[in-house]
Amino acid sequence: MEEINKTAKIQFFFHPFSADPKVQVVIFVAFLVMYLSSLSGNATIAVIVQINNSLHTPMYFFLANLAVLEIFYISAIAPLALANLLSMGRTPVSITGCGSQMFFFIFLGGADCLLLAVMAYDRFIAICYPLRYTVIMSWPLCVELMVGSLVLGFLLSLPLTILIFHLPFCNNNEIYHFYCDMPAVIRLARADTHVHETALYITSFIILSIPLSLISISYVFIVAAILRIRSAQGRHRAFSTCSSHILVVLLQYGCTSFIYLSPSSSYSPEMGRVVSVVYTFITPILNPLIYSMRNKELKDALRKALRKF
Repeated sequence: MEEINKTAKIQFFFHPFSADPKVQVVIFVAFLVMYLSSLSGNATIAVIVQINNSLHTPMYFFLANLAVLEIFYISAIAPLALANLLSMGRTPVSITGCGSQMFFFIFLGGADCLLLAVMAYDRFIAICYPLRYTVIMSWPLCVELMVGSLVLGFLLSLPLTILIFHLPFCNNNEIYHFYCDMPAVIRLARADTHVHETALYITSFIILSIPLSLISISYVFIVAAILRIRSAQGRHRAFSTCSSHILVVLLQYGCTSFIYLSPSSSYSPEMGRVVSVVYTFITPILNPLIYSMRNKELKDALRKALRKF
């Protein structure tokens, strides 16, 4: 009972971006605009795919699910970040609240990265084995791959979150971040964190390095197949279906790998917070923009939907 009471007293606060309230308000407005833009953009893609029968294909099934994941992913971060921006970092977060946010961040972010690898596999089958595409990428397989991404994200997130929050913390802790990020929270522990840093690195390696390797291998075969296409129009069409995915992969994996696969000794709280803005707020906005701008079928479906209104 005494241990439970001690745990209940532990609170976390987020270090403000600036000591100037006016600067905090400007950052608040920027974050709010990015959050609302992400919600509207990703919701639009999910709805457009759902209401258009022509888009009921594996590629758009995965794209719609990616959009839904992005909505939940940014929603796990944004509300608390916005509240703390307005309160100048004086909004307390309980250890349970911080742990919950960390769990959903790893779970949804991990599933997001794994789904990008699944989408690369989908493009690999579509371009390298076009005649067998509908047979290989059956709807049961698509659902299994989607559910598998979620399950693996969950299984990687839960043990790591539990491990980190079994560390001893002071009653009042200031996190040099705008959400409960793993490296920032681990730095506040009053104990040896070598095991926890190793667990974080292993989890990050599974979520980032392995899927990225599979994506890279897929695109080696995809590029080889595209180069064998004789017509320039055919090559352009094949590449256009992949270019959007490549851009999203570079954004997502590039920034997250920089933070979570770098040695803990080189971790900079200031740099970590700035780079985190990219993959928590900016990437969820850019995903719908990149896919809608570079995908003709999606643009046509969006135009048709807008004409109806």
